Amino acid sequence: MTSDPLFWLSCSLFLMALSLMAVLIVAIPVLREIARAARSAEKLFDTLYQEFPPTLHSIRLTGLEITELTDDIDSGVKSASDIVKQVDNGFNQTQIQIKKVQKGTRRLFKGFQVGWKTWNRVSPRTSDPDQS
Repeated sequence: MTSDPLFWLSCSLFLMALSLMAVLIVAIPVLREIARAARSAEKLFDTLYQEFPPTLHSIRLTGLEITELTDDIDSGVKSASDIVKQVDNGFNQTQIQIKKVQKGTRRLFKGFQVGWKTWNRVSPRTSDPDQS
């Protein structure tokens, strides 16, 4: 009986059928889960297809607005920089003018001093009754 090929063939077919049945019993729930996952993925892809283009459009608009704001800030900073340069130039011009006024004031003061000294020297001679 152990050497009968028909017995071994039938045992092999029986074990193969049993294995196939076990695989099918395990595979059916797995295939159901795969089908459910595929439906969930399809719903996700539909949602992404509907929501993604408006989101990308919003992101694109936000990028454009950020670019505009950056340009506005750059122009504001440049304008402020120009104003600071003008104020700095004004301060420099004012300092130069103050130095000129100080020199002029010193010269005027020195001129008055010299004039006063000269006046005081000349004045007593002309008002001296002996010299007339």
